[in-house]
Amino acid sequence: MPEAASAAATRATIGDSEFDRDTAVTRRAPGVYDIDLSAGWTIINAVNGGYLLAVLGRALGDALPHPDPFTISAHYLTASRPGPAVVRTETVRTGRSLSTGQASLLQYDDEGNEVERIRVLASYGDLDALPDDVRTSAKPPAIPPADQCFGPEDGPAPVDGSSAIADRLMLKLDPATLGWALGQPSGRGEMRAWFGLADGRDADPLSLLLAVDALPPTAFELGLKGWVPTVELTAHVRCRPAPGPLRVSITTRNLAGGFLEEDAEVWDSADRLVAQSRQLARVRLG
Repeated sequence: MPEAASAAATRATIGDSEFDRDTAVTRRAPGVYDIDLSAGWTIINAVNGGYLLAVLGRALGDALPHPDPFTISAHYLTASRPGPAVVRTETVRTGRSLSTGQASLLQYDDEGNEVERIRVLASYGDLDALPDDVRTSAKPPAIPPADQCFGPEDGPAPVDGSSAIADRLMLKLDPATLGWALGQPSGRGEMRAWFGLADGRDADPLSLLLAVDALPPTAFELGLKGWVPTVELTAHVRCRPAPGPLRVSITTRNLAGGFLEEDAEVWDSADRLVAQSRQLARVRLG
C-alpha cells in the first residue's frame, strides 16, 4: 500500500505529511539549501512542476522575513529529476508588507557539471494581515459532487512508475472534461477537478503552488497526447485556504506555434478564490 494511502486513515496535518517531508529543505549556509527531490512526485521520469515550485517556495519562505508567497514566477530551464538538488536564494528587497527574493534550483549532470533547472522571482507577505474585503465577479467552477467525478483509480491500471504523483493526490475529475480518456476529446481545452492530498492534509499556501500544476494538461481535451512541459508559470496566492477539498479549474483559449497557455483558478471549501496562475507550455503537434 502506498505511504500516502496508508496515512489517509489517520489524516495527516500541515507540517506532518508526505508533502511536507518531500518539500523540506535543509539550510547548509545562509541562502543555500539542500534537498533530495522525491521520485514520488513524478510523471514518467519528470518531476512535477508544481511540486518543484513548492520546494522553491519553502526555501524562500525560510530565507525571507515574510512567511507566505503572494506571487511567484518560475522559468523551467531544464527537466529536473529525482535525487539531490541545491536551492540558492537571494533577497532582492525587504519592506514592511512585502519582501522579494529570487531562487534557483540546481542539480548535477552525469559529468558532474552544475545545471540550473528552475529560476524564480517571488514576493512574500503575511496572508493573515490582509483585509477581508472581497469585490469580485469571479464564480466557483460548476463541478459535480466528488462522488460523481472520476480519479485515476477509476481508469485502467497505469504502467508501473508512469505516474507516481497520482498516489499522493486526491484527484476527482469532472466527467465533462474527461473525453480524452475515452478517446473523444471535447476540443474545448478545459480541465476541472476536486483536489487534495491523498493523506488528508489540508491545503496551505505552499500546497496551492502544487495545485495549480497538478491536473492533467488541457492539451488532452484539445486532442493532443504526450508530455506538455512548462516553460513559465506565474502563481498568485490570494488568501489562506479553508480546510477541506479544493476545486481547480484550468482553461486554454489559444494554442499557436506549438505553445499554449493554461489559466488556473483554485477555490476553497468556503467558495473563495484562493489561488490563480497562468503558464506557458510547449506541446508536440502531429
